[in-house]
Amino acid sequence: MTTETPTDVFEAHRPVLLGVAYRMLGRVADAEDVVQEAWLRWSGSDRAGVREPRGYLVRITTRLAIDRLRQIKARGETYVGPWLPEPYVTDFGDTVPDTAERAVLADSVSLAVLVVLESLSPLERAVFVLREAFGFPYADIATMLDRGEPAVRQLAGRARKHVEERRPRFEVDPAQRRDLTERFLAAAADGDLEGLMALLAPEVRLVGDSGGKSRAPLRVLQTADKVGRFLVGAAQKSAPGRLSVRFLELNGGPAALILTDGRPDSVLQIDVADGRVQSVYIMRNPDKLRSLTAF
Repeated sequence: MTTETPTDVFEAHRPVLLGVAYRMLGRVADAEDVVQEAWLRWSGSDRAGVREPRGYLVRITTRLAIDRLRQIKARGETYVGPWLPEPYVTDFGDTVPDTAERAVLADSVSLAVLVVLESLSPLERAVFVLREAFGFPYADIATMLDRGEPAVRQLAGRARKHVEERRPRFEVDPAQRRDLTERFLAAAADGDLEGLMALLAPEVRLVGDSGGKSRAPLRVLQTADKVGRFLVGAAQKSAPGRLSVRFLELNGGPAALILTDGRPDSVLQIDVADGRVQSVYIMRNPDKLRSLTAF
């Protein structure tokens, strides 16, 4: 008979813990730090009375993430330009075979949803993530957060209403998004403004995150004309011979990782509705691209 070690148990639940922490923080490095701290607490604790390791570990991780989020908000740091979550690789593989469950997980980690979650309080965000993304019962969430169940239900209702009111609705067909992404990149690289405009919705938005550390718009661009002209102009200033593109699944959908001389330069992802590009997200903050160097 094989007895699982504390390491075995923790590693079996690591993907869930990292998923919770990332949805709470929107930052891969911070999420990994929280999960590492959860491991230290797990390995040093008396586990004899732990009957449900998954719930126990999620509770530790959630509380650590809440503390980290409160610290971040308390610092009141000013971010240069628009903010986007750090790109997160979400190839669920065979670990999530159910199509409906995959759709829920993908939606809960999408850029559009994570941007909205930034406006929730730490407790509201925790309840929303645990309930909507991972399906924990209210009673379990109440235990994890040391709150009464009625209070948790109230937090959940407030968070859900806030998110539903603010998040845009997009189609999530990966094949369509991949096809439009490829055509979008080709038109931009060729300087084909007319072809690019044909792919863009009239009120398309472009959000570029550079953190002031690379070239990107310091405000959100809106309308097909402004977005199209910006992209064509940016492509004309690039060095084509040094660029290459790889497609990854990031934040629940297809994305293009653009490399310069083999190093991550930017990530581009689009949202689609009615067969046209509704939103363009461009990540150029080098600090947020470090986790993609292996790809």
